[in-house]
Order: sequence, then structure tokens, then C-alpha cells
Amino acid sequence: MQNDDTVTDAASRDPRFAALPGRPGTIVAVHLNYRSRAAQRGRTPAAPSYFFKASSSVAASGSTVERPVGTELLAFEGEIALIIGAAARRVGVDRAWEHVAGVTAANDLGLYDLRANDKGSNVRSKSGDGFTPLGPAVLDARRLDPTRLRVRTWVNGELVQDGSTDDLLFPLPQIVADLSQHFTLEPGDVILTGTPAGSSVIVPGDVVEVEVDAPDTGASTGRLTTTVVDGPDIAFDPALGSLPQVDDTQREEAWGSREAAGLAAASALSPDLRAKLERVPVAGLSQQLRKRGLDNVTIDGVVPLHPDAKLVGVAATLRFVPNREDLFQSHGGGYNAQKRAFDTVREGEVIVIEARGEAGSGTLGDILAIRAHAQGAAGIVSDGGVRDIAAVAAVGIPVYTAGAHPAVLGRKHVPWDAGGTIACGGTTVQPGDIIVGDRDGVIVLPPALAEEMADAALAQEDEDAWIAARVAEGEPVDGLFPMNAAWRARYEAERGSR
Repeated sequence: MQNDDTVTDAASRDPRFAALPGRPGTIVAVHLNYRSRAAQRGRTPAAPSYFFKASSSVAASGSTVERPVGTELLAFEGEIALIIGAAARRVGVDRAWEHVAGVTAANDLGLYDLRANDKGSNVRSKSGDGFTPLGPAVLDARRLDPTRLRVRTWVNGELVQDGSTDDLLFPLPQIVADLSQHFTLEPGDVILTGTPAGSSVIVPGDVVEVEVDAPDTGASTGRLTTTVVDGPDIAFDPALGSLPQVDDTQREEAWGSREAAGLAAASALSPDLRAKLERVPVAGLSQQLRKRGLDNVTIDGVVPLHPDAKLVGVAATLRFVPNREDLFQSHGGGYNAQKRAFDTVREGEVIVIEARGEAGSGTLGDILAIRAHAQGAAGIVSDGGVRDIAAVAAVGIPVYTAGAHPAVLGRKHVPWDAGGTIACGGTTVQPGDIIVGDRDGVIVLPPALAEEMADAALAQEDEDAWIAARVAEGEPVDGLFPMNAAWRARYEAERGSR
């Protein structure tokens, strides 16, 4: 793309920009753009969104990056970087690539400790000195197919990211065209195009390498190398702004998973609580929740395909919106939200599907049921229809549905997103809610109340069984059900003597 004199001149001005034509006027980055990363995050954007990075954050290959004192969550993101060669303003997708002069490797480093007060803009978390290494070589964009590029990342020699542009939610020319309809992209501006799955935390002493190549042609940027070091012992000043802060959510996002972050399982469903809920009937839980003023906790209109199977698990949510042909075209095909939800469901989770009570087409079939079963999912609840219902039932995983229907998804539904708060069967369900189902139906337990409700329902079950035995002996229900003081005293005495 450039001759040696251009590189030498850039280096003489500032060694940080040695691989570039000069200092970028603008660095803009895409928040989320790889399907693999979207699946990891549990959300898929309908359109690209962006943030800016300071040009002072650029660094050359072979440089170091400091992890500030008092922080813990510095994360790497290997990316493909585009360098604008000709000014672009309101260009179409068909001409957008003509405005790209070069392609290079980037490491979009970020400090999750600083996201709390400006998450989305990423002003502080993404613009630290050295947080945008670029290089080491720039490939001529005219000789590249933007649909056939690859980005890989190594940490301490181990391959941790491997993504290609055929996995992009928003193709590279679309990104250029979209940005150009909002502001002029100037020559030398840099666009960071998103990172695939595999981003995680790095610590002082770690060496990160990023390479972008075109496997079909053999063209490669070479490996962009960055070494993490400890920052100076200078703390952030609380009088100037907010301090670094982290919680388990930030740790999970930075590391890529709760397991990688060394956190306990997110589920509030301990083995002991699960055992209790497997014993207690849904009707008993409903009674206890109503005593606490919670009436709207049942998923109505669904019936079990396996009436004798008890369902106990933690909610993982999936939402369908009413079918609209243009939206189904953009969201219904490929690795859509439905497929991602079934691919990423974890052991012990229940996939709960919002289908608005619309049973006029299927919301899953046997292939997805098999996938959920293989993943160790506890069950599936959909207030929509099920296709191939006999085959789904044969899989053996507990399934609750509004009924059978032979039509495919696109007749009534667009798979929209996963991992958010949904409405299923007339009640609100959030990820992490505890789902319990039996012949009577399905109920949603708020995690904070689950243990208390299980204990209360089991105690009520014991009491009801004792009352039933007295009625079977010929006692009248008056005064016994519910128990008056005399019967209560007798019950307590007998229970205490056991």
C-alpha cells in the first residue's frame, strides 16, 4: 500500500504511527460484529453501533501496554483494522471498498474496570495510552477480498481467537458505507471492525500477538505484538472522576465466561434446592407464592409432552417477534437467535421461549430438541407451537408447549434475541429465574424466594398429607381443613413425637 519512504517519514514524526500513513484523525470501532462473539454475549444487534478511540491510544508493534494500578480486567480483542484512503461521504455499499486503502491488524485493548460510568461510549476504558496497537504491516486493500479475510490472536504463544469475515454480522463494506452516511471518513482514518469470540483478560508479563491475513492469497500483516506491563504506582484521583470498579458481571464479560473468571456458577439452584423442588408440586409453590402476593407467576396455556417428568431448572430466554418478511430476511436465516440459544444453553437451564401465545407455527423441532438435550438442558418451555411433535417427544427432554403445528418458524415468527427479559404464557421471565413444571403446569420462582417457597411448600405438603389421612379415617373437613386450634395442637404434638 505504501513505500518505505512513507513509513520512514511516519516513524520520524512519531514512532507510534510507524505502520500507518500518519496519525489517524479518527479511530472508530464497532461494538459487536462477529456471530461467535454475539453468541458468547447472548445478544445480537440488528444494526451496527460504534464508539470512538483517541488517536493517542495508537501503538506500534513491539510496544508495551500498562495495566493501571488498582485494576484487574485489562482485555485484548484481536481485530481487522481498515485504513481509509479516499474521503468517503454518503457512499453506497457497492463502492465503499474503493475508499479503503489498507488493511492491518489491531488489538482493541480495553479496561473493564473503567466501564461503569461510560459503558457504550468506552471513553476511558478504551482510550488509554497504548490501547490501540496497529500493524506491523499494511496490506493493499485493492488486492483483498473483504469477504475472505481472517484474524487470529495468540496469548503467550497459544491461539485464542480465530475468526474470519464470513462470520461477520455486518460486512466490512457495509461498515464503511454506514459510517459515511453520518460523517466524512477522511484519508488516514482507522476503523476497527469487531472481535470474534475468545477475547479475555491479560496480565502483566503476557504477550499478545494479532495477525490478519488472506488465506487464499497468502498475504499477511505479520504478527502485531504487545507486551503487558504494570503501570506506575499512581492511583486514579477520586476528586477528578469515578474510580475503577468491578463486579462479577464485569469479570464474566472481561474473561469471556464465569468459569474462566473463576466465579461460581451463576445459577441460584443448588443441588439441595433442586432436590427440594423435585419433590414439591407446582400447585404447592403457587399457593405459597400467592401468600406472598405473587399471583402472576404461572406460564399459562402450555402442556407437557412428558406429563410424568418433573421440570426443574434455571431460565435461559429466547424471544420471537411477529413475522415481518423484511425482518425475517435479516434475522431469520443463518446463525439466528434461535440457533444460538440452543447452541449455548448450559447444563441445568430451561430454554423459555416467548412466542406471544401464537401456536400457528413451530418454535422448535426435533433437531433443536436434540441439541438442547445434548447440552444438558433441563427442559424447554414455549408458549408457541412445536413441529415434529412426536419426534420432539421421543428425544426425552421435558417440553411444555401450546400445541403441535406443522409450519416452519417463518410463518408466524422472527427469532429476534436471546438472553433478555421476556413474556411467556402471560408472565414475565428473566434469565436466572427458577422454572418448575409438572402436570399442573409451569411456574416461575424468583431466585431470592426459591428456598423459602420450597421449604414452605414442603411443610404444607406434610400438613396436607396428615389432614388427608384424618379425612380418610372418617373425620369431617369442618375444622380440620383448614385446621382449627384443636386440630393444630394435635398435629403439632404428633409431629413433635416423631
